[in-house]
Amino acid sequence: MLPVVVVHGGAGHVPKDRAEISCVGVKEATKGAYVILRSGGSAMDAVVEAVTILENNPAYNAGRGSVLNVKGEVEMDALVMDGRTLGSGAVSAVRRVANPIQLARLVMEKTSHLCLTAEGASKFARAMGVPEVPEESLITDYATMRWKKNLNPDANPVKCQMGEMGTVGAVAVDKEGNVACATSTGGMINKMEGRVGDTPCIGCGGYADNQIGAVSPTGHGETIMKVTLPRLILFHMEQGKGPKEASDMGLAYMKERVSGLGGVITVDPTGQWAARFNSLQMSWAAAQQDQLHYGLYHGEDFTEPV
Repeated sequence: MLPVVVVHGGAGHVPKDRAEISCVGVKEATKGAYVILRSGGSAMDAVVEAVTILENNPAYNAGRGSVLNVKGEVEMDALVMDGRTLGSGAVSAVRRVANPIQLARLVMEKTSHLCLTAEGASKFARAMGVPEVPEESLITDYATMRWKKNLNPDANPVKCQMGEMGTVGAVAVDKEGNVACATSTGGMINKMEGRVGDTPCIGCGGYADNQIGAVSPTGHGETIMKVTLPRLILFHMEQGKGPKEASDMGLAYMKERVSGLGGVITVDPTGQWAARFNSLQMSWAAAQQDQLHYGLYHGEDFTEPV
């Protein structure tokens, strides 16, 4: 059953003209991560590689395709967690970094802290030799169009957010049975300056524990935070539920309790995995036993050789 990697490209309603690029992107990221796992690489290396590929793809709300805050600026959040040690690293409201997920990993490996924010994260990036990129290199025409559209006082950014591709994430189990998760986002459309969502918060933007499994979520950050969705799902797994049932239970509770829509990818240490969502769609892909699985709508599980 091992190794396995699962990737998501955001939950919501993906417009027809962007559905294909959303599926192609998560498949590419999954393949890139699976090459690492198949050659004996770590789960952490695999999830960071998958998310880096998605951050470099302007089709997603992470890295280069990030949505803009109310001032028309990019502020990004990212998190990694290592199930072997429970070590974690995160950055929030970080600017002018091409790959926030790699900076989050540096926070985990090179500091005694778990999360650095805003200018402090930028100073740390410079100290680590991470190149600073021009802000305009992260801003797409599509993001600018959506920013302008949501400046209207009658606009509903939450509804609009769930109508487009969003947060990206990956979970993996390596040949040694170690699990890891990684999540990255540009946040909410037209968010207040300095707003931080679920992504960089342990237990909200992801969680990984070798004794239980790993989860990466996507959806409306505020509702995910209210129920600490990834940790809630892992709690159900601790009670003996499998990844699919536990994921469905967590999503159902979020919808019932706080009217939250979203999705998750989940693995356990034996290699069982799930990609579940209660939104209309979620682009996802998984690789296991040299087979690539992928889907966009409920009930889909297409397969092809990796």
